[in-house]
Amino acid sequence: MRIPKRPPKFATLVAETDGDTLARLMAQQLVGMSDERHPYPHWDKLQYLPLPNGIENHRQWWLALKLSRTVTQSPVPLRDVQGKSFVFAVPTPVAEQLHHIDLGAGGVVSLPEQITNPHTRNRYLVSSLIEEAITSSQLEGAATTREVAKRMIASGRAPRDTSERMILNNYRTIQRVRELKSEKLTPELVFELHRMITRDTLEDATAVARLRRSDEKAVVGDDFGEVFHTPPPADELPARLALMCQFANGDTPAAFVHPVIRAIILHFWLAYDHPFVDGNGRTARALFYWLMLRSGYWLFEFISISAILTQAPAKYGRSFLYTETDDNDLTYFLLSQTQVIRRAIASLHAYLDRKTAEIREVEAHLRAVATLNHRQAALITHALKHPGERYTINRHKTLHQVVYQTARTDLLQLAENGVLRKTLVGRELTFIAPEDLADRLLALPGASVAGD
Repeated sequence: MRIPKRPPKFATLVAETDGDTLARLMAQQLVGMSDERHPYPHWDKLQYLPLPNGIENHRQWWLALKLSRTVTQSPVPLRDVQGKSFVFAVPTPVAEQLHHIDLGAGGVVSLPEQITNPHTRNRYLVSSLIEEAITSSQLEGAATTREVAKRMIASGRAPRDTSERMILNNYRTIQRVRELKSEKLTPELVFELHRMITRDTLEDATAVARLRRSDEKAVVGDDFGEVFHTPPPADELPARLALMCQFANGDTPAAFVHPVIRAIILHFWLAYDHPFVDGNGRTARALFYWLMLRSGYWLFEFISISAILTQAPAKYGRSFLYTETDDNDLTYFLLSQTQVIRRAIASLHAYLDRKTAEIREVEAHLRAVATLNHRQAALITHALKHPGERYTINRHKTLHQVVYQTARTDLLQLAENGVLRKTLVGRELTFIAPEDLADRLLALPGASVAGD
């Protein structure tokens, strides 16, 4: 990733423009704001776009945009290392995304019965928590595959390396965030989340749950020595952290800030201040989840934003850089993140549609599934598509959030009915999905194919 080209300074552009031209540009101040491909272009892209009618060059076009943007921007308490405030605007693309997020993730949302039913919602919740734990860690360099990580969490086994530890820490932290959604944010709570996220993963164990010191490296860069961001000095961090908590709790600013915008800015704020030696990105995303849940967007218990971010990590980083290189304009980050959130919501709905279709397909062909409880039916649905899959009591217990005895009874019943094969691996009972599972289901007493 490269650092984007910095725009011409606004004061310089004004100084080089005569009064008549300036008046004309002010009258055309919305030029370029409605381009669907580039709804809020940074100078890095705008300088290569075709000029609109009535604009003589790209510097004039940029001045027209800045005139338009400046009058709609609102400041936030976050300041850069020079003491200049960060600002944001809500252009039409951001307002549209906020509307869809409000409809899709908060209030009364039309959802499949699997999520609204308290008996089955845990299965979907655990799956989404695992997905977010894995992908958030992958953004920070964790190298474990999804399948291995899922098996680790589901089985309850101890992590084997730092990558697996990062993922397990993330999983437990996100669970904790759900419990903390009614709490106000304090520096102590931020430290608690950082402690959970970084447990047994830092080279310097003393760096856990404390602010970085002035003698510790703080710049954000790549492996080739390119520096993308230099955060504030260490001696400012206590005051900045306290101010961030005030903002997160809605104490500042005095003017209304849409809760989704507030959550996104909180995410940016911690990443910008970079208060810890490591784990800043994961902590920032955990705080984003905390504020979304606190603000009533309950569906975010089931949504993974990191799964979308990992598909285009360069765009994620570029949105930070666009903000920093263009007068602290957070609108770039807002536009990027609202798009990510909306895609994550759509991904959840698509996932639920697929799972609902799978359940209906099994129920339509095998009436035997109707004799099973919802946990057993979910396992059989998975097993039919994964012959040879191994299931353990701990895995079943974790995925369905039930006690050990309930999970044990579920699996033993399936084995006693001949649906699964029971074996002992070491000291652990293991249940295997046989290749002829569909035939075994049909052989159950009273079972038949739909339509017989």
